[in-house]
Amino acid sequence: MNSSSDAAGSSTFWRNNSAARLPGRPTMATRMASGGNGGAGAGGGAGGGSSFQDYQESVSDAWDLGDDEFCIISGGVSVEAARISKKVSQSAALNVIKTHKNHKNVRVGTAAAVATTTTMVESMDGMKISSRTGVDSDNDGNVVQRREQQQNHDGMNNVSDHRLRQRFHAYPGRPQPLKLSSNVASKDVECESKYEKFTNILEAPLLNLIALKEISWSGVPRRMRAVTWRLLAGYLPTSLERRNTLLERKRVDYRKLVQQYFHVDARDETQQDTYRQIHIDVPRMNPHVALFQQKLVQEMFERILFIWAIRHPASGYVQGINDLVTPFFIVFLQESVGADKDLEQCQLGDLSEEQRDIIEADSFWCLSKFLDCIQDNYIFAQLGIQEKVNQLKDLIQRIDGTLHRHLQAHGVDYLQFSFRWMNNLLTRELPLYCTIRLWDTYLAESDGFAVFQLYVCAAFLLHWRDQLLQERDFQGLMLLLQNLPTHNWTDSHIGVLVAEAFRLKFTYADTKKHLS
Repeated sequence: MNSSSDAAGSSTFWRNNSAARLPGRPTMATRMASGGNGGAGAGGGAGGGSSFQDYQESVSDAWDLGDDEFCIISGGVSVEAARISKKVSQSAALNVIKTHKNHKNVRVGTAAAVATTTTMVESMDGMKISSRTGVDSDNDGNVVQRREQQQNHDGMNNVSDHRLRQRFHAYPGRPQPLKLSSNVASKDVECESKYEKFTNILEAPLLNLIALKEISWSGVPRRMRAVTWRLLAGYLPTSLERRNTLLERKRVDYRKLVQQYFHVDARDETQQDTYRQIHIDVPRMNPHVALFQQKLVQEMFERILFIWAIRHPASGYVQGINDLVTPFFIVFLQESVGADKDLEQCQLGDLSEEQRDIIEADSFWCLSKFLDCIQDNYIFAQLGIQEKVNQLKDLIQRIDGTLHRHLQAHGVDYLQFSFRWMNNLLTRELPLYCTIRLWDTYLAESDGFAVFQLYVCAAFLLHWRDQLLQERDFQGLMLLLQNLPTHNWTDSHIGVLVAEAFRLKFTYADTKKHLS
């Protein structure tokens, strides 16, 4: 009695699944559609062998196992809605094979395969498709050989890997921060709900600075970034009615500083040496970006850096500070030209003199506020950076002893790669739009970013752990550490980086005898 019921259940199970006419093995949704007979079918009955043969015949047009995800039906879609004819699936499969046989051009072949796969996915989502996919298939060629499909599938993977390697090697030297914007870089922070929250906070008569920091920590929408950065840096007051008045006064004060210190006929020897070094460094910033090679831009940077050095005699100008002006300049320039404008083709001469003065003055004051909490990084011998490098070494030794011993065994000193990370705040390691996103978090740190930046550097180093452990000599390790492949990073990568840094800080910052 039980055997006959098991056999009947098994037959019913396979018959119900094959009736769905889905290519590939039966999915979970298909098993659910067959009712409670699945458990009976699992047992071995007299009809088990023939049922399995029937099942094999029903899925003879299946794709490789790696493509089964295309056949998954969500719980809200019925089996009938997802039904696809056998002829269509055979035609699409033959299209892939014939395309790769006939086209020697890798790019054309890849595009055709992608188009065919897209057609298959659309058909499985219940969309109406034509039974002709660009290739006529004979009725006699109904069976697709798995071996040929696997060879073509492997060929596509090899081509993709080769093209990825070519793309990686197309970026020699340091990962350049050449792109001023990214089509996908700001998707995480541009949602309307977040924009509305920022608007409500910024337009309040008395700003809730704590709330602004909390919402800015995960990223600031581009349209709101300029005013938010001014507030987070302490350049603007929290009172809404006082902001315009203070902005006007501070911009006038900066123009007076330029007249007092920059436009003078005679400079002492120290000031002349400072200006000479700035004049050498400024043209080196992003040499492949036309925007930074404009004379007006370079003159603006020279004035900002020279006046900052004169007003901070304990440190003066230090190479690397010029990179720290760039994010502020880009944010305030974006505000002047419009959030949707492409800055790579922007001509500063097209802006009015008043607009240029506003960009320059705001960049100077925000830079001054921003560097206040890391002033010891730039004093004589840069003792602050040396201390942070030693703290990074101790931190990595505690977190990941294997990586620490690997670096030590091959003679890699932390000072050799992390000094630049601390001095330039990772601006030379990340694309510019990623740096701007990172500074959203830096400016939103409640106690300043000096401590938090240490954990960002630790998280950044640990991110490349696997690649570093694969290197077996000093040269390979240093080449990787000085040219980390971040050119394709987006805002989402920075979000993960700061989240990991926060976790490390929460875990280790207050532990006994740590970083002392």
